[in-house]
Amino acid sequence: MPYTYRHLRPRSPPLPQNARATHSSGQTYEELKRQCQQKGTLFEDCDFPANISSLFYSEKPPIPFVWKRPRFWQHNEWLDIVIDDRLPTFKDRLVFLHSAEHNEFWSALLEKAYAKLNGSYEALKGGSTLEAMEDFTGGVGEMYEVKKAPENFYEILGKALERGSMVGCSIDISSAAESEARTPFGLIKGHAYSVTGIDEVSYRGRKVQLIRPRNPWGQVEWKGRWSDNSSEWQSVSPSERKRLCQTVLDDGEFWMNFEDFKAHFDKVEICNLTPDALGDNATKKWEVTVHQGSWVRGSTAGGCRNFLDTFWTNPQIKLHLTEKDDSQDECTFIAALMQKNRRKLRKLGAEMLTIGYAIYESPSKDGHLNKDFFRYHPSKARSKTYINLREVSDRVKLPPGDYVIVPTTFEPHQEADFCLRIFSEKKPPKPTPPQQETEEEKQFRELFKQVSGKVSAYSLPKDIKFEKVSLMTCRNVISLMDSSGNGKLEFNEFKIFWDKLKNIYVHFDSDRSGTMSSYELRSALTDAGFQLNNYLLQLIVLRYSDDRFQIDFDDFLNCLIRLENASREYPLLLKSYV
Repeated sequence: MPYTYRHLRPRSPPLPQNARATHSSGQTYEELKRQCQQKGTLFEDCDFPANISSLFYSEKPPIPFVWKRPRFWQHNEWLDIVIDDRLPTFKDRLVFLHSAEHNEFWSALLEKAYAKLNGSYEALKGGSTLEAMEDFTGGVGEMYEVKKAPENFYEILGKALERGSMVGCSIDISSAAESEARTPFGLIKGHAYSVTGIDEVSYRGRKVQLIRPRNPWGQVEWKGRWSDNSSEWQSVSPSERKRLCQTVLDDGEFWMNFEDFKAHFDKVEICNLTPDALGDNATKKWEVTVHQGSWVRGSTAGGCRNFLDTFWTNPQIKLHLTEKDDSQDECTFIAALMQKNRRKLRKLGAEMLTIGYAIYESPSKDGHLNKDFFRYHPSKARSKTYINLREVSDRVKLPPGDYVIVPTTFEPHQEADFCLRIFSEKKPPKPTPPQQETEEEKQFRELFKQVSGKVSAYSLPKDIKFEKVSLMTCRNVISLMDSSGNGKLEFNEFKIFWDKLKNIYVHFDSDRSGTMSSYELRSALTDAGFQLNNYLLQLIVLRYSDDRFQIDFDDFLNCLIRLENASREYPLLLKSYV
């Protein structure tokens, strides 16, 4: 099913207290609770029933499940997920997530709500820690390979913790047998540590960079330099030790020299939290802007730069960078591109698409950059790789100026909705928003929903190769160009329209096949004097292109007639830009 997302313009991040109700009844949690209390019944969720459809979409249950009784962020909005308290069990034990205490159910109930959000328990298979962290906090994730981290990695971690970001680290394993294995220095392989602090300490006349990981077990700690009992602390003043909360306790939390940290750990994951997820006492917060959009076959699903003929048709999001970093000549921001609903659509055969983005310096603030621009101008930055993950994010540094972000799938013609989030340490890079849709545009959009069928063929001069022109199209031409009002076209009236049509269509029907690519439609319409936003372009392509993304002469003629009529009645339409 095609995607046509309406709101590409940026929006402010939503607040958890404004979470949208998702239950099919339209009722919120409080309303459903009150209804059950009034009826004296326990809640049973008809949207996520206690049967096999909620457990698996492609597998058969390996055991007979018995259901017994004991909220989330998604794609830039908070969702109020309502569930009942029936949980899948086998022999009176919870089958999936469970606590060590058999009478503790909060984790299993949370997992059930997460499963409902994604369509089934099976849909939760795979993914990453960062994906879950984002869904539970609304933040944006970054992943660093420690051995390949940038030179300012210590500064990046410090700023992240300063802004309340969640930071985790881990040591890679080469086989399942190494999972939870203990190293000679007391570290656990394949284990998710958190990072709770980063600081510098005065040691023998010099500054030493320290970092504080925490083992969630609450025990088993680092045994090397700057560990709880190491000799280094004897050369640090009591006031410094107190400031750093240095203790000699087997509580799972310990300091390390940052160089040792880089030598022993392999991966660091950062979840940067949005302002709404941080308390009012947070000293510094990230600034966030959000852009929603769609890749639609035939119009805005152009694929990566390898496919130059269609790459330029992808959505283009403009940024205006003005705020330099402290004591720097560049602006830093995190660009995170997320494909939406792919996990939920697994049951329909959908998989994660391979996605990424490129950033170009923009020659102007207005208009959609064309194919020739991308032919001769290299990108200024891009995602590190194209990969089939839910989200691709990277930290970008660019000089102040005007830029365009082009989010894409790797292959063209692949459809999905997407969400692009920009996290900035200072004021967010301000996009140049598309002009607000006017009332005339709204009326014109409704016009495209009205389609006409072909009745019979009429002939026109053979300047252009085509099979036939429908009777309805001929009537539309007459209606458009009949300035005398007599229901007929004089030669001069027809010639004006025909010359304009011929020059445009011949130019874009380069192989003289009688059809033109739907990806060229934006350029053809621009030559005809129309500049349309992505949504209107997508509707036109859905209406007029065939399954090979081709538009024949009759359909192009009809399209142009309707646009000419609409622009005459609604002249402000021509002021609408992508």
